Amino acid sequence: MTQSQPLPASPDFSAPAAPYGLPFVQAAVEYSIDAWQRGVLFADVMRERGNQYQAHLQERTPNVLDFGVELIVDGRTLPRPVNYGLVRIVAPDDLKPDRDAVSAHDPGRLRPFVVFDPRAGHGPGIGGFKRDSEIGAALRAGHTCYFVGFLPDPVPGQTVEDVMRAEATFLEKVIELHPDSPGKPAVIGNCQAGWQVLMTAAMRPDLFGPIIVAGAPVSYWAGWRGKNPMRYSGGLLGGSWLTALTGDLGAGRFDGAWLVQNFENMNPANTLWTKQYNLYANIDTEAQRYLGFEKYWGGHVFLNAAEMQYIVDNLFVGNRLVQGEIVTADGVRLDLRNIRSPIVVFCSYGDNITPPPQALGWITDLYRDDADLRAHDQTIVYATHDSIGHLGIFVSSSTGRKEHREFVSNVDLIDLLPSGLYEAQMGKKTTATPHAELVAGEHVLAITRRSLDDVRAIVQPDPASDRRFATAAYVSNVNLGLYRSFMQPWMHACAAPWAADLTSRLHPLRVPYEWWSDRNPLAANVAQLAQNVKQERKSVPADNPFLQMQTAMSNAIEASLDYYRDMRDAAVEQMFETLYGAPWLQAMAGLPAPLGNQESAPVTPPDAAQERERDAAVAAEHERLRAAMTAGGLAEASVRALLFVRRTHGEADERRFNLARAMLGTLSDRGILAFKEVVREQATLLRFDSDAAIDALPALLKGVPPAQVRSAARHLEKLSATLALDEHERADLDRVLAIFKSEEKAKTTQRNEVHQKVE
Repeated sequence: MTQSQPLPASPDFSAPAAPYGLPFVQAAVEYSIDAWQRGVLFADVMRERGNQYQAHLQERTPNVLDFGVELIVDGRTLPRPVNYGLVRIVAPDDLKPDRDAVSAHDPGRLRPFVVFDPRAGHGPGIGGFKRDSEIGAALRAGHTCYFVGFLPDPVPGQTVEDVMRAEATFLEKVIELHPDSPGKPAVIGNCQAGWQVLMTAAMRPDLFGPIIVAGAPVSYWAGWRGKNPMRYSGGLLGGSWLTALTGDLGAGRFDGAWLVQNFENMNPANTLWTKQYNLYANIDTEAQRYLGFEKYWGGHVFLNAAEMQYIVDNLFVGNRLVQGEIVTADGVRLDLRNIRSPIVVFCSYGDNITPPPQALGWITDLYRDDADLRAHDQTIVYATHDSIGHLGIFVSSSTGRKEHREFVSNVDLIDLLPSGLYEAQMGKKTTATPHAELVAGEHVLAITRRSLDDVRAIVQPDPASDRRFATAAYVSNVNLGLYRSFMQPWMHACAAPWAADLTSRLHPLRVPYEWWSDRNPLAANVAQLAQNVKQERKSVPADNPFLQMQTAMSNAIEASLDYYRDMRDAAVEQMFETLYGAPWLQAMAGLPAPLGNQESAPVTPPDAAQERERDAAVAAEHERLRAAMTAGGLAEASVRALLFVRRTHGEADERRFNLARAMLGTLSDRGILAFKEVVREQATLLRFDSDAAIDALPALLKGVPPAQVRSAARHLEKLSATLALDEHERADLDRVLAIFKSEEKAKTTQRNEVHQKVE
């Protein structure tokens, strides 16, 4: 067809239908035109997707960041080179710092943020995919923001431990660039990057400020029965031998498209129908959003086979991180209890890839009770979302404006929390919110003390399930050993780079991107036809009966695929439980038989020498705390008094914190880091003996000028007024204020007597 004969925008159905004048026939004609036009536009969007995919592959550093960057450290230049890099985010002109957020801080001394993106099959950039994102939230709050991304191909020979060392090097560089920072860099780890950041923090705890892990699976065996079937995949495939085979077929590289395929298989309705149908049905408004997401979803990357094997053996199947069984080549045991920074865990009940049990289960795995958690001087804050999906945790504008903005704006508050377990909740700020002027943003962050029982209620630990997964890990090791002994030498001899490259190009997820683009000889005709359609677009109204039939058919297809998914998942769970719940197989794995109804072996009594050592350590700590009761001055007394008043509720609020920051500037010039140690020490003293701690206040106030004592008392009254006090808290406030005022009065009287003697 020549240019003088342009392609028709739609078939000419109007002529034969018009004379009849029947509404039903007219609706059919209008729907037919609309469906034809939507089909053409859909094909054209798919063509644009293919072009976008090809262009993305040609980029020097493919990513989906919505921000400009400046390279700081290239990981390929490190002693142990990796395909990672550290860049500084260049704040765009259209994204200015929020005045309310910055005004509560010293804008010249804000700690930097470092965002680590997941390398789990897709390319980097999800943490800065939009303006309303983790990176956008940090920039709006006035922080300098850094980003750690990666190239599509790994450096030959790089390992997971090499990446961890590179991450430590990146943080050392950030610390070097910010010598006046009030604290160590705040770190955000998304999905896979979350557990890797925690591993690095366990290896180098001195480099980290508050750590935020979003949608990060850490406890891979955890999950709710009847849900979360992805955790069964490794066991039903016989363990990690298949990972080794895939890496060998890839000539030493593991194609991340296989990881993405696992995600796709979890929701066949969305993969096979809903995603494409939603574009087709809303082709006039959905194209740009669809293309933006597909740029990320289609950007598959590679890992070294050794990296993927390490991940599957130690995490996916072995679950060794939460058991403290991973030891680096340098002999460092990666125990998450070594982390000294506050850890914020953000997860969602709508996330089927990292459900709350996998995000939070490590807490109940590592700590026996709340006292054990506090004994390790650990602070953990968790926040749950009711419905958002896995990717929505990172890319949703609503979470960017709410959860991520609140975490970023209140990072210093989180850093000051005493050791313990807390839950973060965000409430909407309204005109009726008390002291709304102290709140930066549209929500009010409240952090409430919780116990391990609260987390157990979410995680629902299942010892019987843990036994089955432990058995699956044993079988995985056996199968992997058999594969390495008998099959792997042959695979190494047969595998060729050209065959691996061809296999990756023919992967089912890549073919749709590869075959339909401007490289296809039919693409030019479709592009021209789509331009004509856009000029003569005729969409049907929502009440068109054929459009309603289309919607009903789509819903039926989606429901059928969901039913298939539910039946498949139930069968997978039943097969896993039957196979790995077999007593004979658990016995072969070396697991002791459960006693009666008990699903785990009896606890071994502690060694007498260890008990004596523990008792001596406890006694020494108690002696230190008694001596510390009278150590300090006005800042220690004020913090102790404030914590005493609110000790029963255990709640922190950003309004009170912003006032406390102002009080800190009035009472002390020691800075936020020193203030953090004050808060933690005073909280420990109050837990040890609250009455003795309050009775020791006069000793702390001794020698403090009366004007400063009076100012501190006013601050305490103002801070306590930001939230309503109950009857007991009001009595406690009166008690500490009486001590402050009596000390002030005594000092004033003493000063007057001295003046009279001088006269």
